[in-house]
Amino acid sequence: MMENKKQYASKHYKYYPKGDFPIYLAYGFRPIFLILAPYIVISIILWSFTFSGLISLEFIDNLLIWHIYEMLFGIGSAGIIAFFLTGVPEMFPGAVPIVGRRLLFIVLLWLTSRISFWFISFLGVYLVAFLNLFLSFYIILLIAKPVFKDVNKRHISLAFNLIALLFIQSMFFLSISEHLNIESSSILFLALGFFIVLILLALRRINMEAINELLENENIDETFYSKAPRYNLAIFCVLLYTFIEFLFPQNSILAYLALACFASILNISNDFILKDYNILRKPFVIYMISIILITALGYLFLAYDYLNDELYALNHFRHFLTSGTFGLVFYIVMIIVSTIHTGRKLFTNLWLNLGVFLILLATFIRTLIPFYEEFNIEAYLISSILWAIPFIIYMKIFFPFLLSKREDGIKG
Repeated sequence: MMENKKQYASKHYKYYPKGDFPIYLAYGFRPIFLILAPYIVISIILWSFTFSGLISLEFIDNLLIWHIYEMLFGIGSAGIIAFFLTGVPEMFPGAVPIVGRRLLFIVLLWLTSRISFWFISFLGVYLVAFLNLFLSFYIILLIAKPVFKDVNKRHISLAFNLIALLFIQSMFFLSISEHLNIESSSILFLALGFFIVLILLALRRINMEAINELLENENIDETFYSKAPRYNLAIFCVLLYTFIEFLFPQNSILAYLALACFASILNISNDFILKDYNILRKPFVIYMISIILITALGYLFLAYDYLNDELYALNHFRHFLTSGTFGLVFYIVMIIVSTIHTGRKLFTNLWLNLGVFLILLATFIRTLIPFYEEFNIEAYLISSILWAIPFIIYMKIFFPFLLSKREDGIKG
């Protein structure tokens, strides 16, 4: 079985560039994850400490907009880079993996974009916009050829989603430069909807790879399928809710659209019920289901807010989708990719389980602040620290994997 897995992996690495490359530049996910994990920890701790008044980041003009943008487009763009630079050679046999100096350029461009947005008040909107938009545009260019060249256009929805996010990102910079008379926060909420769609599109592929890998490792004669109709229905509902919220905020129909999102996303969990074998108690299956559940719960609470005229807690409940969905997706996908794509078998342990639990706990503490607003500062601090700890756990366990060659001897 190990030999079959090695042959399977070799197909995807058949077109690996010739030459010797530093191990941290040997494949797309390696340098991104090495930088992203500490960046997540630093940014969320600085945000919570600044918002709570413990420290001051005077060079940031609008702290809330900075926080939302960095959580979405800052961290999100790193996830996009890692996912596509790692996944394209697998999704499109014949695509040449981007490694070495070209990969270093992309990483440095991402890092420069992040630093520039932190210091936008000094550098000006136009330079920062150029750097951030060029990064997004460049990534789209890298994946456009294999995506559109594919006769079956199997993954074209991913490309269209990235193009939509680039358009929304452009709207954001036009807004903060006062060339577009739309609130920047509304544009960022529009972006959040498209990031949720991108997550659903990516999860469909990641779930199949990770869970079938798990089934193979345990010699279980079953095949896991992520059924397209369930995901397509959820994506349709999320897009409909997102557009209506952007165009007609506070419209009463949003409550029912949010409920539709809740039901359709929750329906995806039916994929995990196999015909002949119960996998629902498997740790990694629980991990993946938790992403689906927390996302569905987010839309359920948004619906609850619209139905409760006195609550006004939308931006708190939205953290089910940011702290919850984003946090779990990045943590779990980083674990999966750092394991499978370094030639190792998927595994779980007490520390990884603790990380998932802490992200969920932090999400509930942060999201439910409207029910104990007198402790909001304490809730911000505690939830941020708890949310950061899993990524510290990730660094401890997986940085040695990222800094060493694949265990199965394959390049990358």
